[in-house]
Amino acid sequence: MSAALLAAAGLAAPVAVAPAAHADTLICDQYGTTTIGGRYVVMNNRWGSSAQQCINVTGSGFRIQTQQGSTSGGAPLSYPAVYLGCHYSNCSPGSPLPRQLSRIGSVPSSISYTYAGGVFDASYDIWLDPTPKTNGVNQMEIMIWFNRTGGVQPVGGRVGTTSIGGRGWEVWQGNNGGNDVVSYVAQSTLSGWSFNVLDFVNDVDNRTRVDRSWYLTSVQAGFEPWSGGVGLAVNSFSTSVN
Repeated sequence: MSAALLAAAGLAAPVAVAPAAHADTLICDQYGTTTIGGRYVVMNNRWGSSAQQCINVTGSGFRIQTQQGSTSGGAPLSYPAVYLGCHYSNCSPGSPLPRQLSRIGSVPSSISYTYAGGVFDASYDIWLDPTPKTNGVNQMEIMIWFNRTGGVQPVGGRVGTTSIGGRGWEVWQGNNGGNDVVSYVAQSTLSGWSFNVLDFVNDVDNRTRVDRSWYLTSVQAGFEPWSGGVGLAVNSFSTSVN
């Protein structure tokens, strides 16, 4: 039956319907958040400055769209990031974290970054605590620096080098006044990587008081800008806890 006859009979002709497009979300609130993929939280987390920062959140990550702050040293302006787990009582949908390390077999994760101008580090954060803590600051922060510009460096001092996941890393250790920090700085810039989070946790276990009784509370990927940074983006992020 033709479309004309269908209309004459009071029936609608079949129409092809395109999949609904994901509408990007702009976040400018200091601690504004949203969820993506029904699984992850994206946060603006402009904790170090009152200047405006806006991020454009896509279906798979985010991009820094506005960055008006600047600092010449000390702490960065912010840490816009996407995460799985719990951060200051805001847990990702259906979060498998916190979970005791002894009850985790692997944590495969994948991240893809786009870099732009400015002074920043591209950091993947892993948070650990002796308790299944979902609010406030955890006792151990592991930072994996995929890239850094402008001479910025991690908390504490450089204590050596190591190889994890088939790549070379500078290792830094220190305390930021609130928690211990172990940082792994890539010896050459990485724009993306797939790896097992537990490879880094196990190395920290060998260096510090962390052991298998501790809890993994969240894994996060984003940027710490000191100045500039418009165009920095997390293109995609995925993590699972097995």
